[in-house]
Amino acid sequence: MKGYYRLHVAGLERELPICPLNEHVSIAGFVIFGDVELTKACATELCKKIPEHDYMITAEAKGIPLVYEMANILQEKKHFIARKGLKLYMKDPISVSVRSITTDRVQTLYLDKTDADMMKNKRIVIVDDVISTGESLSALEKLVEDAGGTIVGRMAILAEGDAVKRDDIIYLEELPLIFQNK
Repeated sequence: MKGYYRLHVAGLERELPICPLNEHVSIAGFVIFGDVELTKACATELCKKIPEHDYMITAEAKGIPLVYEMANILQEKKHFIARKGLKLYMKDPISVSVRSITTDRVQTLYLDKTDADMMKNKRIVIVDDVISTGESLSALEKLVEDAGGTIVGRMAILAEGDAVKRDDIIYLEELPLIFQNK
């Protein structure tokens, strides 16, 4: 098996390291942290496809630079981040548990009550870098629903595995799962 997967997205090319999930399946590791050119290009392309909305939300951490850049392009003054840990400023937060394909344990996502209150009766777009199993997406959906918001879109740079078959996700490119021969 080769060590890298060549990805073409938003007019750019990147070589992604192949990362084994287990003895049978590997993924191409996609990380936008620190890659300003890639973040801006992907945010620009996603903004061309975004449905009408009031706010965007993402989960900590890799979606943060993406949703920030999208909000900047769209000249929006506010977006939400579901945090992976309770913070001192959070009063009466709402929470949901999630197990992501790239995380080895169950995590809890938290949303401050003030942010949750702002979402009530608002149109919300969920933004992430990669949607694969849909676990993180489901957790964000539950947070938005618990806050009283209406989900009007689900967006990601990449869809991986079975996520490419979903018709409720807007994404730029497919990212294949890599199966090892037995």
